[in-house]
Amino acid sequence: MSETVHIWGRMSSLNVRKVVWAAQETGINFTRSDAGMAYGVVKTPQYRAMNPNGLVPTLQDGQWVLWESNVIVRYLCARYAPTALYPNDLRQRFDAERWMDWQQTTFNPAGGAAFIQWIRTPAEQRDLQAIAKSVAATEPLLHLLNAHLESRAYLTGDTFTMADIPLGCEMHRWFGLPQARPELPHLERWYTALQARPASRGVLDLALG
Repeated sequence: MSETVHIWGRMSSLNVRKVVWAAQETGINFTRSDAGMAYGVVKTPQYRAMNPNGLVPTLQDGQWVLWESNVIVRYLCARYAPTALYPNDLRQRFDAERWMDWQQTTFNPAGGAAFIQWIRTPAEQRDLQAIAKSVAATEPLLHLLNAHLESRAYLTGDTFTMADIPLGCEMHRWFGLPQARPELPHLERWYTALQARPASRGVLDLALG
């Protein structure tokens, strides 16, 4: 088990939270440094040598470097928690991959504007039309997830896998917005189970920022 894993990124980032949660689920020893936004760091030559995008998170595992949050989650789970978090069964693994990609390509773009307006925009500058548009795009996806979870405990079946981490972080953010939301009993049951996981502490119990 590695003792040289280091995560670069601030905990106010949804993408950093995914990686920290994944690392905590595996039980590895790791360290983390704040980077991005007010913390700076990401524009320095040293950081750009690791991650030319100048974004967070970045993972260092020994001398090896990896960026892109969901890829880092996959890597941590595959290397440090195979079977438990990274499914051996090929179909279950790619089912997990599907939901992880869906989080990035579909859910996150839909919900991002509401988060930015509610949490990172001063009240007097908020664009209520942007919020309404984001809500309209996100609510059908919430209903889709709720229907999917009606017949299973977690995204890929009866066991928690890497797939639940990215969307769990999205739900933490969406449920934290100061706005009404529809009744989603299966989605809420699933999210409550995620909150109860010891490894989600320090991630799903943080304030939005």
